[in-house]
Amino acid sequence: MQRLHQVLTLDLLPQLGVYRLLQRLSGLDAFQLFKLTSLQLKELGFNASQISSIQNPPNEKIAAVECWLAQQPNRFVVSYFDDNYPPLLKEISSPPLLLFCQGNIGLLHAPQVAMVGSRAATISGKETAKRIAHDLAAHGICVTSGLAAGIDSCAHRGALNAQGATIAVMGCGLNTIYPKSNVGLASEILNRGLLVSEFWPDITPKASQFPRRNRIVSGLSLGVVVVEAADKSGSLITARLASEQNREVFAVPGSINNPKVAGCHKLITQGAKLITSVADILEELHHYNLVKELDIGDKDSHDNIHTCQHSESVTDPILANTGFETTAVDVIAQRCDMTIEHVLERLLMLELSGQVSSQPGGYIRIKGAI
Repeated sequence: MQRLHQVLTLDLLPQLGVYRLLQRLSGLDAFQLFKLTSLQLKELGFNASQISSIQNPPNEKIAAVECWLAQQPNRFVVSYFDDNYPPLLKEISSPPLLLFCQGNIGLLHAPQVAMVGSRAATISGKETAKRIAHDLAAHGICVTSGLAAGIDSCAHRGALNAQGATIAVMGCGLNTIYPKSNVGLASEILNRGLLVSEFWPDITPKASQFPRRNRIVSGLSLGVVVVEAADKSGSLITARLASEQNREVFAVPGSINNPKVAGCHKLITQGAKLITSVADILEELHHYNLVKELDIGDKDSHDNIHTCQHSESVTDPILANTGFETTAVDVIAQRCDMTIEHVLERLLMLELSGQVSSQPGGYIRIKGAI
């Protein structure tokens, strides 16, 4: 318990990340700091504010975390100095000093592939995310994402549908599930996966915290798959971080009429590997010898894939369920749970208003239609 108290104290030191802390230590054990005098700490390079925090830690705040840990048996705090800290995460330029975890802590050392993409993803993008995540999980690979709406949520769901493992890295404390629409999903993840955050449990969501989360998503993983991303997208930040961390970067291509995949196409021109199936990912990861043997073409591997429906920010459900690639009328009807006659009637109105276009085999949504 004393060691926990001390690492929590170190995490609260102002203006001091892991690498600056290691520089100050000059080879000392981090926990020896609490035995040093003010003068000795100053000689190591600690400023007055940091010395005050070491010698007079905010015990009330630390006690709140200790209480949080005691409330559930599957809650943990993992520090950079612990043996079970993920080794891949230590390789990044700014590893978090602490990871607050809830769930299956062993997954921190599982082979992981991250999946990221648009929060307002298309139906086809969501289906693709679920399919790829499902197949990755079926190969024994843990699917890591950020618990955001859209692609993230479908990545977690796909892994769960395969009875596989998934890690959700959060941009706030574990006491707050964000977005609220994912409260149920987070609860399912806890049954077979892991929630992770570098933020203390009571920290609420702020926009500035999510880019920090992204470096952990990529840092934990062997590679990052970008399913849908606009030309200027937070997912591209994660892909850039992955590249800087010497991780594999994969991108799923899409229709040139779909602005939500422009970022994926940009990544491909910059050297990301174009993928159309899990086989393309495994081809790059084969040297890790970490995945199960499974027939990629096995139809049964897709039996549990279900479409994420109606979460796109388009008011017309028929338009929302029509992709930027040719979508069959019966597929649209099934997604909307409507009769084909009603769907055809509405598609005609949408075509007259210039929002969809009739094609051999179905309809496509016109770029810019909302």
